[in-house]
Amino acid sequence: MSTDTPEEPDAERERPPARRPQQRKQVLLRLDPLIHDALTRWADDELRSANAQIEFLLRKALGDAGRLPRGAGGLPRRGRPPKRREIEEGRDGGGA
Repeated sequence: MSTDTPEEPDAERERPPARRPQQRKQVLLRLDPLIHDALTRWADDELRSANAQIEFLLRKALGDAGRLPRGAGGLPRRGRPPKRREIEEGRDGGGA
């Protein structure tokens, strides 16, 4: 029993890092009012919220610079989540 205790910290260090946190990070961002207005108009044109537009642009910039983390995943899907039946049909290849 006492032999397991020293191994636990080593085993914990060997674990791969968590893929993504469950909850999204919240960030306070101060912007020039004219920049915010331009960003909001651009987001409206692309049917996004200002927050989603900022994340889109940051991901694009990180990708272009080669700094986007591998485990970052894609952008969250826009719009209403699919109904459960649509999810099952997608898994079955159309549900015919």
